[in-house]
Amino acid sequence: MSVSERRTPAPDRAGELQTLELRVPEMDCPSCIQKIRSHLSRLDGVEEVEGSPIRRSLAVRHRPEVSAERVRRELAVLGYASVPAAVTDAGRREARAAARGSIWRGSKARRTYLSMALFAAGALARLVAPEVELVRAPLHVYDLADFLFLAAALAGGSNFFGKGVRAAVRRNLDMNVLMTVAIVGAVAIGEVMEGAAIAFLFSLAELLEGYAADRAHRSVEALMELAPDSARVLKDGEEVVVAAEELRPGDVIVVRPGERIAADGTVVTGASAVDQSPVTGESLPVDLGPGDPAFAGSINHEGYLEIRVDRPAGESTVARIARLVTEAEKRKSRAERFVERFARVYTPMVTLAAVLVIVGPPLLWGAPFTVWFVRGLTLLVIACPCALVISTPVAVVSGITAGARRGVLVKGGVYLEAMSAVEALALDKTGTLTVGHLEVVEVVPRHGVDARELLRLASAVESRSEHPIARAVVEHAEEQGVAVPTDVADFVSEPGRGAMATIEGKRIRVGRSRDDAGVPRRPGHTSVEVRADDRLLGWLVLRDTLRPGAREALAALRSTGIRHLVMLTGDMPEAARLIAREVGVDEVRAGLLPEEKVAVVEELESRWGPVAMVGDGVNDAPALARATVGIAMGAAGTDAALETADVALMGDDLSRLAYLRRLSTRARAVIRENISVAIGVKMLLALGVPFGVVPLVAAVLIGDMGVSLLVIVNALRLSRLDPEERAG
Repeated sequence: MSVSERRTPAPDRAGELQTLELRVPEMDCPSCIQKIRSHLSRLDGVEEVEGSPIRRSLAVRHRPEVSAERVRRELAVLGYASVPAAVTDAGRREARAAARGSIWRGSKARRTYLSMALFAAGALARLVAPEVELVRAPLHVYDLADFLFLAAALAGGSNFFGKGVRAAVRRNLDMNVLMTVAIVGAVAIGEVMEGAAIAFLFSLAELLEGYAADRAHRSVEALMELAPDSARVLKDGEEVVVAAEELRPGDVIVVRPGERIAADGTVVTGASAVDQSPVTGESLPVDLGPGDPAFAGSINHEGYLEIRVDRPAGESTVARIARLVTEAEKRKSRAERFVERFARVYTPMVTLAAVLVIVGPPLLWGAPFTVWFVRGLTLLVIACPCALVISTPVAVVSGITAGARRGVLVKGGVYLEAMSAVEALALDKTGTLTVGHLEVVEVVPRHGVDARELLRLASAVESRSEHPIARAVVEHAEEQGVAVPTDVADFVSEPGRGAMATIEGKRIRVGRSRDDAGVPRRPGHTSVEVRADDRLLGWLVLRDTLRPGAREALAALRSTGIRHLVMLTGDMPEAARLIAREVGVDEVRAGLLPEEKVAVVEELESRWGPVAMVGDGVNDAPALARATVGIAMGAAGTDAALETADVALMGDDLSRLAYLRRLSTRARAVIRENISVAIGVKMLLALGVPFGVVPLVAAVLIGDMGVSLLVIVNALRLSRLDPEERAG
């Protein structure tokens, strides 16, 4: 087993704590994490230990006096060997590839294969030479088959005997201890074949579970591996191949047809159709030309592109998505918290029952000790909560990574679960239901003001704002050849109201009309007024375009069980109602300020229960934060949306809302199935043990290996959910 690490300073409030992040490929069981946490937490200076059996990762929060080498030594004491850190992207990829290959080719696998061969040989010897006695002992006569079975038990058991002994010394009753006791006990009472079967099957179970869990883990790693390892950089007119991690902002990279883009940037030369589905989930290629943004991991289809790097490769959108996906596992859903609480009660109760089964009947009724000893061991095997504890996180991770590959970034299991309970959904108008690319269609001056002068002053104020209206005003001024003043002072932005600044000694305000008198009325248009020192100068009339497929997307959303759709906007009621009729929402709330949108979300929650809010992730931040699930639209390349939203739709495709809802509903169903199966099978087996109908081999084969594989395979079904599938 190998451990590769990444150490990142992460100071706490006192500026003292650091975070050591470890990659532990064989840490694929919740009991492993509990054992490591219990051991490391005893070290002075270690404050917190968190791990993930799906990602095989461990995060240790510690003080500076605790070194990385000390942590690795302590892991080695527990049986987890370590190797030097892989600090580069390429090194991490090599470590991941080595870990994947070792599942079926490592020493653990070889010992399992040997145990399987010896067990098969023992079974054959039992058939062809059943009476060849070799050793006569007080409790059992050992024949050739028994010695082959004993060798099989030693070969398979060597995978966990050492860990079992170390755990027992530390009074940690984990699965390795249980299996060690079960095998030794079975051999001691003459049940050699059963002991060999346990050793072989448990070793095989760990390999299969590791392989199945690795499939879920690889779906996360695949996000990081979308971007290429190298890129061609133009230097002094020549192309030089460099590692992607060496790219710096300002470098110009060359991307030819069929190649992946290595870093986020801006196209400076060339034009091509680019497949951005790895980032945005959009199925159709996007035409890119000079000035257009390009994302790392995207595939250039047909043209030659030169792209100026805007971010280092490690800070690309796809890299940040991968990091956010790995962090999402820490935000546990209600189901995960329930399972953890249940396991804390279930395991000690079944363990106590196992002890009573071992000692009770022999002491009270003189029953055969060997029979009840085996039954007690069987209950101990069933007591292991691994399959139960892993049943929920594997489904959550599978669902989150499936969504991320399709342009839907869910920031935690709590939001994936919550989305399935939403019955009312609120949508912002501009940039969500409409394309958000406004254009000025009319300039309406008043009181003798020249139209160009009106546009000149308005564009000066709006040149300091990032609002869609502001960008449209500035673009129109440039198209009309109006010189935008640069002498702008005391700029102030009032979210939902507008902006103001001092220009040439006048206080110019651009924003919502203070009253409706004289405001130009155009169906589906937006009007903003321009004032100088509180004197009305006129209005700018803007038009937005309904997003293609918006009506169909909302219809698909309704088919998933959403009962009430509301449009929220700061726009005038007439323009809002026109858009609402076209897309088919149930309710319109217009003329809203940001804080008023929050109040509407609260009102909807009181009427409908959990509410989701869809917006741009910046202007609608308060409402997104207040909603049960805040969904940011078109978040690719938008830092604020990626960091603040509960769910980020990387592209501008409204149909992904229906996919998100179906993914959430399917994930909740899978989680419930997994919990029911894990608890039901274990409880059923536990009830059958005292009556002798559940042998020790069945406990390993069904209660541990079978259930673990079943919940993992069931969870992986989420990755096959088709975004284009319609709800039934």
